[in-house]
Amino acid sequence: MHAIRLHDFGPADNLRYETVPDPSPGAGQVRIAVAAAGVHLIDTALRKGLPGPYPVPELPTVPGREVAGTVDAVGAEVDPGWAGKQVVAHLGMAPGGYAELAVAEVARLHEIPDGLGPTEAVAMIGTGRTTIGILQFTELGPDSIAIVTAAAGGIGTLLVQFARNAGATVIGLAGGPAKVELVQRNGADLAVDYLLPDWPEQVRGFLGDRRATVLFDSVGAETARAAIDLLGKGGQHLVFGASGQSPKDATALTLSAEELAARGITSEFVLGPPMIQRAGGDIRVLEDRALAEAAAGRLRPAVQEFPLAEAAAAHHALETRATVGKVVLIP
Repeated sequence: MHAIRLHDFGPADNLRYETVPDPSPGAGQVRIAVAAAGVHLIDTALRKGLPGPYPVPELPTVPGREVAGTVDAVGAEVDPGWAGKQVVAHLGMAPGGYAELAVAEVARLHEIPDGLGPTEAVAMIGTGRTTIGILQFTELGPDSIAIVTAAAGGIGTLLVQFARNAGATVIGLAGGPAKVELVQRNGADLAVDYLLPDWPEQVRGFLGDRRATVLFDSVGAETARAAIDLLGKGGQHLVFGASGQSPKDATALTLSAEELAARGITSEFVLGPPMIQRAGGDIRVLEDRALAEAAAGRLRPAVQEFPLAEAAAAHHALETRATVGKVVLIP
């Protein structure tokens, strides 16, 4: 089979398209003929040898933890009825997704619901479950005013849609005119270019005497600081990462207790253990809901596809914020 392999930590060009032996499923595992493989920002950090929520892999390695496709082989102790099913899975701690064939634990499989293709399914198994996990920390309704940073990204796109479906007023921030136009088409009440220095004034002009009730923050830095100033008393600042930073680094984006008290707002980092705890310790709850929301048409993931052989270009585009939506590799 063909796969992307990493032999040395470093830049995106270190990702090589190679021919490697076909993997075989072990006990409790299946093999998936991959139709779509998700690319995550965490993949780019691991490619550099930076630890995060997953350990630095032994080299050489095949990156990637999100796959969708058809079960083409089953291992021992697996119901043979899985063979031929269209499935999607997050592989968990074991990578191997950037390939034509991938092995997954049967306990991690979900059948792809009717009406969803593999690219949409693979977007929802990772990006979708994270979005649903973030939304556990707030209640959105007609009185809500939500600010979504990186609103043209994979998570941002879904947050805008969910908030609109809940009747909230949605303000989407994106970098550059093309992404702003995309956020507008996605249903935001106001879309602004956060690369322009006057973007906070644009938002204030739109809000009038109102203030935002929740800030979904994935970018941090000066953009987040300016957006926090738009929150009213009782507002929520939900932090779920910063581009190019690990979750540990992103916790630095939260504010001091003194500043929070003075502003009358809350701020919390919601990825990882907090999200899983809210889901009752079972991350499959989030995956099930994400897939169901997409199958029902309530959430529509934005996907940007690259051929598997161009994984290096996909990583480079993701790291330079040149992508929109979820990045997916197609074997």
